[in-house]
Amino acid sequence: MFKDELSLVPTKSGCYKMYNSNNVIIYVGKAKNLRNRLKSYFTGRTEGKTKKLVSEIDHFEYIVTFSELEAFILELNLIKKYNPKYNILLKDDKSYPYIALTNEKYSRLLVKRELNANKKKENLFGPYPNTYAARRIVRLLNRLYPLRKCENLPKKPCLYYHINECLGYCINKEVNDEKIKEEVISILNGNNERLIEKIKEKIEFNSMNLNYEGALELKKELDYMNIVFERQKVELKKGINADVINYYFDKGYISIEVFFIRNGKLVGNTNNIIPLITEIKDELEYFIVDFYTKKNIVPKHLIVPSIIDESLLLGVLETKIIKPIKGEKKKLLDMCALNAKIALENDILMVFKKEERSFEANDKLKKMLNLETLNRIEAFDNSNLFGSFTVSGLVVFDNGVPNKKEYRKYKLSFEKNDDIKAMREVIYRRYFRLLKEHSIMPDLILVDGSINQINACKSVLNELSLNIKVCGIKKDKHHTMEALIDGDNLSEIKLDKKDNVFLLLTRIDDEVHRFTINYHKTLRSKSNISSLLDEIDGIGDKRKKELIKKYGSLKKLKDLPLSELEKDLPKKIAENLYIFLQNYDK
Repeated sequence: MFKDELSLVPTKSGCYKMYNSNNVIIYVGKAKNLRNRLKSYFTGRTEGKTKKLVSEIDHFEYIVTFSELEAFILELNLIKKYNPKYNILLKDDKSYPYIALTNEKYSRLLVKRELNANKKKENLFGPYPNTYAARRIVRLLNRLYPLRKCENLPKKPCLYYHINECLGYCINKEVNDEKIKEEVISILNGNNERLIEKIKEKIEFNSMNLNYEGALELKKELDYMNIVFERQKVELKKGINADVINYYFDKGYISIEVFFIRNGKLVGNTNNIIPLITEIKDELEYFIVDFYTKKNIVPKHLIVPSIIDESLLLGVLETKIIKPIKGEKKKLLDMCALNAKIALENDILMVFKKEERSFEANDKLKKMLNLETLNRIEAFDNSNLFGSFTVSGLVVFDNGVPNKKEYRKYKLSFEKNDDIKAMREVIYRRYFRLLKEHSIMPDLILVDGSINQINACKSVLNELSLNIKVCGIKKDKHHTMEALIDGDNLSEIKLDKKDNVFLLLTRIDDEVHRFTINYHKTLRSKSNISSLLDEIDGIGDKRKKELIKKYGSLKKLKDLPLSELEKDLPKKIAENLYIFLQNYDK
């Protein structure tokens, strides 16, 4: 396969692009030796995801570079540009929360999920893999230290000032809180002793002032912190901030473990299990760069296995790369690998079973519909309430697995209850855009079982000169799926409820319905909030937009205590809104 083409590939470093029969890039990689790397796909033994990738390759292209580093950077840019479906790792946008001490004139302590964490000038601490723990620590520190709490300074002191949890920045404009900030930073940098001491001081203060309820709450916080610190047994030299990254490989999958070391203590970890398509070294380097160039802060030190090429990482990340061969860091690296092994062994059967079921159902559906390929399924659902807030939702399944990054919401341009018009609009908007952007087209489109909707979808596809298979989902009187309607001849394909194809189609149908209904509820809720907030004196368009953006639903707004509302609104307006909400619907 590709014998003649491979003989012409140079033995230099560079980047390669794999295309399918539709001329869509499905994989991008880099290599120190392009010929050897490309030959390994077509002449070596492949398995798992690599085998499936190779089966879809129609042709390939390559770009020669002067160095492997240049190839690495080019690869990252091409993946970002084309978003190939087999570059699974770099599609992951997962980020972790950080605790931020803002750089405003009067600092606040917040939990943030940073979009560009490495470019921020704020004091950032973390990451915290456990979001609950991050929020609990911020809540505790805000109780222990009288930092500013309000997003916008009110004209009068709020409740926090009166209970000694704020210095009253709104009335004491020249207040100096540098000493408080230094102490908070010290605690967030790992000074656990000072935090425990401060909690005990506050408990004693509350007890002396007969505030036994407050003292009891702080006692619970003290017990929680003792448990947290007890877990942080693994230690390096005090003051070291490092991430430890190691892996374990078996049965076509690589398990990558990350330990977060902050101020010398192990504060958390995360694990990723990924099907291996290229070499282990490349997959690890992809992971590291992806992890830190999107949303997570690069620590001062990265402790990695010897397989890593530090020159590549240093070409993209500004940090110190450590590859230990002995000592405490090597022990920590080995422990990281052990955790990666345990995670893979615990999850591999579930991963195998899930993928096997999804791939089997996908392949069987492909044969049922006489399709040459079935890599991507797109399903649509429309929703409205008495003709208002007409919306449509789109979900995408790649090889039988949901690809949530590709889900889309559509607010349609008319209010009238017209399913056919809704279908025509959303199909046109979706596929005109894919044509314009030269993006991946689906192999199958699923719509509601109505023949009119199937015909509406097909007519728009014909107008766009697109030949995509369309099927409708037919349901029985109990609203359970019973058949597929083939859009080509409108014949029914009966489904066995015990078959994996039925389970796959049911999952897709449930997912698109859930996704669309949730979007519809969000729009209705925002409309309800908007109408309700118009009733409150002092809440204009600007404040209304901020509240809707922050809370999103009427229920969340009603559940807020007065103290939380006072963070967003002046005290009097907050009180009016709180009273109105508590009596709303009574």
